[in-house]
Amino acid sequence: MRIVFMGSPRFSVPSLEQLLLNNYDVVAVYTQPDRPSGRGRALMLSPVKEAALKWKLPVKQPPTLKAPEALAELTALKPDVIVVCAFGQILPKELIEIPPRQCLNVHFSLLPRHRGASPVTAAILAGDEYTGVSIQLVRFKLDTGPVLASAPIPIQPDDNTGTLLEKLSVVGAHLLQEALVNWLNGTISPLPQDETKATYFGQVKKEDGEIDWTLPALEIWRRVRAYYPWPGCYTTWRGKTLKMNEAFYLPGAVKEEAGRVFALDKEKGGLGVATGDGVLGIKNIQYAGKKAMTAAEFLRGQRDFIGSKLPD
Repeated sequence: MRIVFMGSPRFSVPSLEQLLLNNYDVVAVYTQPDRPSGRGRALMLSPVKEAALKWKLPVKQPPTLKAPEALAELTALKPDVIVVCAFGQILPKELIEIPPRQCLNVHFSLLPRHRGASPVTAAILAGDEYTGVSIQLVRFKLDTGPVLASAPIPIQPDDNTGTLLEKLSVVGAHLLQEALVNWLNGTISPLPQDETKATYFGQVKKEDGEIDWTLPALEIWRRVRAYYPWPGCYTTWRGKTLKMNEAFYLPGAVKEEAGRVFALDKEKGGLGVATGDGVLGIKNIQYAGKKAMTAAEFLRGQRDFIGSKLPD
């Protein structure tokens, strides 16, 4: 079988490498174009491109797959199947129809729940106890294709989007191998999704991370986890951006007004912020662009933080 792989971020790499370790013929790897990054604006390769070059695979980086020349190039590769894992572009209908054994997508949720670009973030924000991986056939309407296989994993209280993606990338790679074998052998039947249970969550924006202290502590805690590592949950103090990297919540009535910082017992971390309902305890805090530190370390250098009102 001739396979074309499409992916870009780090958590796409395990799926690509699982194909290679199982001796599939990956004839080309498609990934997003190199982009300037950092202060020097040097071009940054996607993690999938770095992996493909290590394996000496041909790499394609068209700015758009809708261009006639991009479609012609892909057609010339004569793929039997295309495997997609967080590629970063919506596949045009003309491309989906190219491979005779269709396009398989590795999606990090239990479809039809949490369709869209940020399913892991969506699962944490919703307070789901479980998330998982679905291997689905690609259809032109995003994430609506029938499912070939799925596998659940529990969401732990200390999980954030970064840690969950690491777990799901490993589960997804193994599930892809299993589903692909069964799909190519004709021993698996696609299961249509139940549209009545479908939910959708789009792209996360930087401003989504700004903390509204009038919200309940439980909701803010979920946001801290859901928006880590990007964009991070943040507030302002003395005009500077202050990120809350790790937190916990304490339910119950609070005498302080929402946003007021006060001291907690040392065993609870030493730092809390009143919210609209309950207290958000802070474990790890960081000025934007500076080193992250524990709440205790931060308070040693910023003693007057206690008693302040956020945002400030």
